[in-house]
Amino acid sequence: MADMITAPSLKKMRDAGKKIVCLTAYDYPSALIADAAGVDLVLVGDSLGTTIQGHETTLPVDLEDVCYHTSIVRRGIKRALLVADLPFGSYNVSVEQAVESSILLMKAGASAVKLESDYTEAISAITKAGIPVMGHLGYTPQSFYRFGGAKIQGKGDSGSALIEIAKELESAGAFGIVLELIPADLAKRITNAISIPTIGIGAGIECSGEIQVWHDILGISETPFRHTKFFMNGRDLMSQAVQQYVDSVRQGSFPGPENSV
Repeated sequence: MADMITAPSLKKMRDAGKKIVCLTAYDYPSALIADAAGVDLVLVGDSLGTTIQGHETTLPVDLEDVCYHTSIVRRGIKRALLVADLPFGSYNVSVEQAVESSILLMKAGASAVKLESDYTEAISAITKAGIPVMGHLGYTPQSFYRFGGAKIQGKGDSGSALIEIAKELESAGAFGIVLELIPADLAKRITNAISIPTIGIGAGIECSGEIQVWHDILGISETPFRHTKFFMNGRDLMSQAVQQYVDSVRQGSFPGPENSV
């Protein structure tokens, strides 16, 4: 078994020019598969709100939800760095709240936490508590209504501002930054402006690594997005399998003698 991935491991990968592979997971089976496949970072994202719970946004997800899924995913992870999202409302009120929420996620099994936007004081305090923190810039889903939807960020003059914020997150102690839905040239500029890894999603090829949602790469999501790719048509395959099961039971061909005790 390869050595466990840690936050410093990702920095070494970046410095060596080795791409960092990241993927979400929300349950034990997906964690087992991701870890065995060699994924470097597994994220229990608050995207579970849209992928698992059926919400339109990530906003309804609470800390208890993420702690629950983190504890499950932890059991399937042996090598990858397990990062858990701080959901909306779990770090926005105060620095103290951010630290307390992060401690709960670590007790649930996380090896690091992730938060959105420029909460530099919170990052510093969480890091001081001994907890690795990942930042998240560009389109931040918890700001869905402020942005007016899932829209590209960092165009025009706002691109320079994002570079400065990325530098501030690094100075505050972040070990890496997710860059979501920003122009590829801006992602490259941010990556070159800081020394910690950048993890892209809809941000081009020049980031230190890539993060995707489990349901997107397996083709389970209802809608394909430009920033992802179906590596299999999971939704169609599962629908076909369930339909075959329904037909077999109704036709009396399943269960057969070999399926009976």
